[in-house]
Amino acid sequence: MIKLLAGLFIKDSKNTDSPDVRRKYGVLCGAVGIALNVLLFALKLFVGTVSGSVAVTADAFNNISDAGSSAVTMVGFRLAGKKPDPEHPFGHGRIEYVSGLIVAMLIFMMGFELISSSFSAILDPKPTEISPITVTILVFSVIIKLYMYLYNRIHGRKIASAAMIATAADSIGDAVATTAVLVSLIVSRYTGLLIDGYVGMLVAIFILVAGYRAAKETIEPLLGARPEKELVDQLEALVLSNEPITGVHDLILHDYGPGRRFLSLHAEVPMEEDILHVHDVIDNIEIEIFERFGIETVIHTDPIDTRDPKLNEVKATVKRFLSELGEEMNAHDFRMVPGKTHTNIVFDVVIPADSRTDPEALKVAVSTAVAATNPDYRCVIKIDRNYG
Repeated sequence: MIKLLAGLFIKDSKNTDSPDVRRKYGVLCGAVGIALNVLLFALKLFVGTVSGSVAVTADAFNNISDAGSSAVTMVGFRLAGKKPDPEHPFGHGRIEYVSGLIVAMLIFMMGFELISSSFSAILDPKPTEISPITVTILVFSVIIKLYMYLYNRIHGRKIASAAMIATAADSIGDAVATTAVLVSLIVSRYTGLLIDGYVGMLVAIFILVAGYRAAKETIEPLLGARPEKELVDQLEALVLSNEPITGVHDLILHDYGPGRRFLSLHAEVPMEEDILHVHDVIDNIEIEIFERFGIETVIHTDPIDTRDPKLNEVKATVKRFLSELGEEMNAHDFRMVPGKTHTNIVFDVVIPADSRTDPEALKVAVSTAVAATNPDYRCVIKIDRNYG
């Protein structure tokens, strides 16, 4: 149905890299979600009232909260699609993450509310009724929720939407919850066991787990999550495939919402290269990164001495020492500054962001390794964290 509606109402619907197409997909999926959840709410409220099941009634109100979540998602997409303005030069894309977080909070609220009503049903259990119409509506609800899970997950991944992926997680939790409610009614009907409250509690747990997963999907980009390693490797490989670049470091990727990412990095080039040629190469790389990944890029050029055999020997010593430590460490920006009494070796050492290595102890260890090759060498080391 979503594919059919997209073909009717979204021009150039296959171009999901377009911010306008993304926004329209989000609004369309949100509108369909509202309609389906309101329908399920009405049907389940009817069944819950007739059967006297607290679990079914709670499941009905879970659906109306889902309709509210879909409305939040729609509003989030519309606001996120606003163009940059003087107060928000990077656009409003992060509003989409905020809307996903609001959805997660609504899921949590419904989960805790259901725990409360289920606990009351456990303390004061009452018999429930089941009929063919009850079974039909609940089975229909499961099918609809599975469909909502599929279209939100498929299109959420297609347009890289954390909010839609959060909604998908909520939908699969709802399908499991409704299935559990249906099973409890059948069990009560044929065994006489009053397990409605216990099943309601189980449903609440599923809802809370779905809320946690949805929150995790949206909080991480808001806090500034590390970019995917596969993307970082692709970016580094692209830059290094261009001569005369010999190294890449200090890669930082800023995420201002889907389709609004900004990259900065340092590219090492031999110091003897023509600066105008290097500038042209850097410009072409920035353009290629934008065309392939949709990322605005700024590249800083670091000129390095590649022809000094003494400096190359020190560089090899440092990198060999770091590789033996077993962590993903590296070094860059090597310079040799001769003096009357000693020679300063200036460089940066990069350690993982989560490394527990003591930076000062690492400096001493690296300096000792370098001094072992020549006692006149003195290391001036800056410790960098790897944010890529």
